[in-house]
Amino acid sequence: MATKIRLQRGGRKSYAFYSIVIADVRAPRDGKFTEKIGTYNPNTNPATVDLNFERALYWLECGAQPTDTVRNILSKEGVLLMKHLNGGVKKGAFDEAAAQAKFEAWKKAKAEGFEAIKANDAKAKAKAAAEALEAEKKVNEAIAKKIAEKKAAAAAAEAATEEASAEESATEEA
Repeated sequence: MATKIRLQRGGRKSYAFYSIVIADVRAPRDGKFTEKIGTYNPNTNPATVDLNFERALYWLECGAQPTDTVRNILSKEGVLLMKHLNGGVKKGAFDEAAAQAKFEAWKKAKAEGFEAIKANDAKAKAKAAAEALEAEKKVNEAIAKKIAEKKAAAAAAEAATEEASAEESATEEA
């Protein structure tokens, strides 16, 4: 029986949620499957993947062919790398401990990369917030300046009317 590792759609309309399943190649997308090995939620940022690593590796080594999307998911999770390293162990290129060390180094580098991306995003958000605050301060200063000019103009006009009325009363008395 030829098997595929594929996505099985779930969720509601316009909010897809997928199960990662092992299925016969002849089975329909949402039909009968052999085993569920994980889930994939593309609606979150970044997309959330919950995968049973050991079962995915087992099925790949048994000859199951992943679809393109599942291949990308398995690659990002490190399942394909572990399959490759296990192939090297079987051929005698290196031992199991060296394969595990290489895999752990890859996981560590990947985690550091994610942390760097998160730090850059946090810096960008903080910078954008600071720029927005500065722009808001400038706008508030401009508004305050306009209000001060209007008050000064109103005070000058009031002073001019008082002066004019004072002159009129002075001329009437004379």
